[in-house]
Amino acid sequence: MEPVTIQPVELSNLDAAALLFDAQLREHQVQPTSNGLRDVVRAVVVNPHRGFILLASLNGAPVGVAYAAALLSLEHEGVIGWLEELYVRPENRNAGIGSGLLREVISRACGLGWEGIELELIAGHERAASIYLRHNFRRLSRHRFCRLFSRGN
Repeated sequence: MEPVTIQPVELSNLDAAALLFDAQLREHQVQPTSNGLRDVVRAVVVNPHRGFILLASLNGAPVGVAYAAALLSLEHEGVIGWLEELYVRPENRNAGIGSGLLREVISRACGLGWEGIELELIAGHERAASIYLRHNFRRLSRHRFCRLFSRGN
């Protein structure tokens, strides 16, 4: 088996990343619009101050993706990353691809001078916590809240 390559998403492979994000969100019962996902991926690619997106490929085929958004944090007194998404196609899981993506996210975040990375796990996905614990993330005693605004209001 060829090694997995992990590269930043560029305009040339933007659609491949958007398709993987679409698959991940649908796995979580979120119904994204293809144009909306593509627009967000494009916004990150053309403006690196927003963060970065990485694409993992195996034998040239996209198999995983990660998006780390840059946030200016008062608590951490600088830029911190929010690991918005980390996804590996189900048929490619348990092969180290997620760990490879996470290592690259951490490396790039450190290289950019970020203070750290935070993330959330959806309730019921505790199995996924093991990858983060193996990479020295620690659990926080917080609850996350969200209020969405409908478009057009």
